[in-house]
Amino acid sequence: MPDSKLLTESLLEQVAAAIDSDTLLIGIQSGGVVVLDYLIKKLGIDVASATVDISLHRDDFEIRGLAKSKKSTSIDVDVNGRNVILVDDVVQSGRTARAAINEIYDFGRPKTIRLAVLVDRGGRELPIEPQIMGGLIDIPTNKKIAVRLDTNKELEVYVA
Repeated sequence: MPDSKLLTESLLEQVAAAIDSDTLLIGIQSGGVVVLDYLIKKLGIDVASATVDISLHRDDFEIRGLAKSKKSTSIDVDVNGRNVILVDDVVQSGRTARAAINEIYDFGRPKTIRLAVLVDRGGRELPIEPQIMGGLIDIPTNKKIAVRLDTNKELEVYVA
């Protein structure tokens, strides 16, 4: 079982150090939004935030079909010239982050985009790497890593 507390504390520390006055935190629906909400609550600071739905930018329609999520993109602030920290729960292939970046560019041109994830499980298919991460977990490809809030409202990382 992964050490959820250690992963979370590492991510919190790194995100806190990366935030400046031009930072915009953007969570990817849906796991990234859980992590984003947790970070904002724990950091206890006023920072601009938004969410992105990547459904329309996915590159695997043939496999998954075109299923728009129940929650859509919500970016109510100007992204132009902002330092974006793109938040997700787990990164593997890099395809979700690529789709999220495409969605963000539909709203403007940020100054920078950094990827922050709670868990990096390796297995990249694209040259996309997190600049901020809680930790690396190496598990077999037939297993899934998931993140949820436990009964104490703390992030819990588990293998399914």
